[in-house]
Amino acid sequence: MVTPDEAKHRAATAYNAAADLFDAPELGFWDYHGRRTIDRLGLRPGARVLDLCSGSGASALPAAERVGPDGFVLGIDLAERLLTLARAKSAKRGLTNIEFRTGDMLDLGLPAASFDAVVCVFGIFFVPDMAQAVRELWRLVRPGGKLAITTWGRDFFEPADSLFWDTVRSVRPDLYKGFNPWDRIDDSIGLRAMLAEGGIREAEIHAENYSHPLKSPDDWWTIARGCGYRGTIDLLSLEEQALIRESNLGLLREGKVSGIEASALYAIAVKQC
Repeated sequence: MVTPDEAKHRAATAYNAAADLFDAPELGFWDYHGRRTIDRLGLRPGARVLDLCSGSGASALPAAERVGPDGFVLGIDLAERLLTLARAKSAKRGLTNIEFRTGDMLDLGLPAASFDAVVCVFGIFFVPDMAQAVRELWRLVRPGGKLAITTWGRDFFEPADSLFWDTVRSVRPDLYKGFNPWDRIDDSIGLRAMLAEGGIREAEIHAENYSHPLKSPDDWWTIARGCGYRGTIDLLSLEEQALIRESNLGLLREGKVSGIEASALYAIAVKQC
């Protein structure tokens, strides 16, 4: 069992390293699902929003645009290099109602019921005890406010995902991962059960099918190095990286793969007064 401190260290290390490619055009699914999450919240001008696991601002920035100058968005992430990207983008857009801080979602030190909306896109599964994280996020939602959690759906990054991990296993079996942390909540049944364990009995869950296009197989290696898989890649020698890359891209070319699975589940719960 991975401890919370180990999970935090792994996530921060992987995503700080991935920051150099995190905003590459090939990884457009971050912005797509971030904006789709905010669209579903129906934020009003003047609202206060907490955005956890903010990354480079895929959901925090559109939230700030929605709530307007009288509202406020606080974005928090473990990876400071991603937050540096987010701050630069918010400055470029002229947003003065948003702040980004490095922090841990389980130790925020924020008062209860202090936000109209709490958002966590592709981040709840980085905590070993997801139900504990949900309880903490729910505590911060004011009565009448909303909690939005977005997670990956089934067959994440397939068919490239299986190719990647099968090749890692053949080259460095010690780094092979047969289970992803989001696998527990990659359908509505699992997600609803986790939310209930965290104290949320009623939530609207919407599953969206989405295939992320690849202009060429080479896009896949940019994606792998710009997401959490970077943590594994950086543990490989340069020779091992080259072997896995060429094997992956060769198989994708043979299969004439033009897209990868990037479906998501959006859960929104309203806190009753």
